[in-house]
Amino acid sequence: MKIVKYVFSKFMNNTIKKAKQMKKDHFIREYLKNNILFVCFVLTNVINATLLRFFCMRSIENYLSWKAIIADTFVVTAVGAFGYLFKPKNRFIYYFGFSVFFTAICMINSVYYTFYTSFASISMISLTQYIGDVGDAVVENVLQLKDLIYVIAPLLFVLVHIRLIKKNYYKRIELKADRKKSMFKTIGFSGVLLIIFLMTLSSLDISRFTKQWNKEYVVMRFGIYIYQANDLITSVQPKINSMFGYDKAKKSFTDYFSDKSDTAATNEMTNVFEGKNVIVIHAESMMTNVIGLTFNGEEVTPNLNRLSKEGMYFSNFYSQVSVGTSSDSELTYNTSLLPTKSGTAFVSYSDRTYIGIPTLLKKKGYYTFSMHANNADFWNRRAMHNKLGYDRFYSKADYEVLKENVIGLGLSDKEFFHQSVEKIKEINAEHEKWYGLLIMLTNHTPFSETEKYGEFDVDLKETTLNEQGEEVTETYPYMEGTKLGNYFKSIHYADAALGEFIAGLDEEGLLDNSIFVLYGDHDARLPRKDYNRLYNYDKSTDDILDKDYPDYKEYDSYQYELGRKVPFIIWSKNMAGTKYNMEIKNVMGMYDAAPTLGNMLGFYNKYSLGHDIFTIKENNIVVFPNGNWVNNKIYYNSQKEAYLPLSEEPISEEEINANMDYTNRLLDVSNNIIVFDLLNKDKNKDLESGVDSK
Repeated sequence: MKIVKYVFSKFMNNTIKKAKQMKKDHFIREYLKNNILFVCFVLTNVINATLLRFFCMRSIENYLSWKAIIADTFVVTAVGAFGYLFKPKNRFIYYFGFSVFFTAICMINSVYYTFYTSFASISMISLTQYIGDVGDAVVENVLQLKDLIYVIAPLLFVLVHIRLIKKNYYKRIELKADRKKSMFKTIGFSGVLLIIFLMTLSSLDISRFTKQWNKEYVVMRFGIYIYQANDLITSVQPKINSMFGYDKAKKSFTDYFSDKSDTAATNEMTNVFEGKNVIVIHAESMMTNVIGLTFNGEEVTPNLNRLSKEGMYFSNFYSQVSVGTSSDSELTYNTSLLPTKSGTAFVSYSDRTYIGIPTLLKKKGYYTFSMHANNADFWNRRAMHNKLGYDRFYSKADYEVLKENVIGLGLSDKEFFHQSVEKIKEINAEHEKWYGLLIMLTNHTPFSETEKYGEFDVDLKETTLNEQGEEVTETYPYMEGTKLGNYFKSIHYADAALGEFIAGLDEEGLLDNSIFVLYGDHDARLPRKDYNRLYNYDKSTDDILDKDYPDYKEYDSYQYELGRKVPFIIWSKNMAGTKYNMEIKNVMGMYDAAPTLGNMLGFYNKYSLGHDIFTIKENNIVVFPNGNWVNNKIYYNSQKEAYLPLSEEPISEEEINANMDYTNRLLDVSNNIIVFDLLNKDKNKDLESGVDSK
């Protein structure tokens, strides 16, 4: 009897389970059957968001980040819930509109990440006015096939809609639809997703989300849709904060600079170039890795090589640009401030007060000028160069621009320098001391006008003797046809233009009492695979060496990021062989340029964020706008929360945390200085002078 009861009990339990499962399966089938459009809307847009992470941050941890997937699903589900308020036949319009919107977010960020290795910001809408000037570069160098794959989502959605119409789907579900009930149920489900998501967040996640400095981290943890919504709030916030957050910003500013001296420290380089004229070259997309590089025995940059050997060469110098690229480097070089958190200082904050190198030198009796053969309003330079303290800005209108002398975005560098020598000659005749900035242009992406750069082969030639004892030259493609190869051709041209400029200045006697300063504004944003080909070329297969090959050189993401170094050189015609002819290997950033030059030329700005490298020496740290940092010991990637050792010196967790805190504080202080106009004495009555002309 017990056995019968046991068997009967098991039978009933199994029957009940099966009945529940059938009921559950029936519910799922019925739900999917009656909500095909909604389910398709959610799936396609969540898949698009996942694809974006896949194409931008290629690791399983990133593109299959379950936190980001839950976050993206929450946003799409919450938005989709309100579609139930429409009649089924009209619901498609609502879903399709948002599908196009979400697709646009993914496409824009995909394109943007290719060029900037970051995600797009609403604040950059103001920069669309400049797209026309660099349109070819965007299409040729940035837009890729992967950026179009997101269009499949709305197209698939349309196909599903057409099929549903043919099957009379909308009329069928109209009869049993309870629109408000469906909406509230879906909102409830999205609410559950939100709660689950919030429970997974750590304090670090929330801190990064609030600051929005590290965009990759935010997208990896919060998904692209929440990131973009937060970015919108962050972009509007400065306008609100400038009215309501001033006191807090001022306090952080005061606290940061309270211990900094009102006068500069002195060292062996103090005032060594005081009274000298200064010629500064803003070298477009010029990178350190070209120095010393040869193809078939021919130097890529013979003139840059000479300057680095004869002058004062800072070989571990990093640009610190954000989305403002060239304009960011101008800002940081001149003011020793970092790019703003959203927007760009040159466009979004051109009405603020800045302490620029030209302003400081004018106090010492210098005439200051800048030269650039592009439109004066590109990157809003007309307004900003005035703010930085330049007495005169020579722009495109001041140059003769003939069609045959145009390369890429404008007047070729050779012609620009040729005409600039005459202008500098006139300035020298009228002024006792002068400081001038010249902005190069030709070496700008997409580096495609190779026929105008002159002859320079980036293939590989090997000469051997055949059986008859005759010399035979074999040619291998090597870097020909690659973007990096075209860049080498372009930089070879730019270097030649630089050499002609120096020769022209010397011929006119303009180098006799001058120092020559050159800095690369930022890296050339070239694909990593091209560097792998450069360092690991296999001529026998015209491909890249296998990783197991003994001579294979690892060029991972760390090497790629560190390889973005740009040159910084101080040179004069008689410097070779003197005590000033040296290589400085300590790590240095663009924000260190002004304090270092200030020590040599005799000016000081208390409110600079960088340091005189001859004072701080090996203790320097370079902070990047995305929250990464580097010093002599390690390179720290805040997106990965990992680092690459650069020396054998041990580094403790406490030291890393201290540098992270310093980085975050520095970024906040810099942003506050610009957003709240804290260097404006009319607004900040407590502002000390902090400016010293020694």
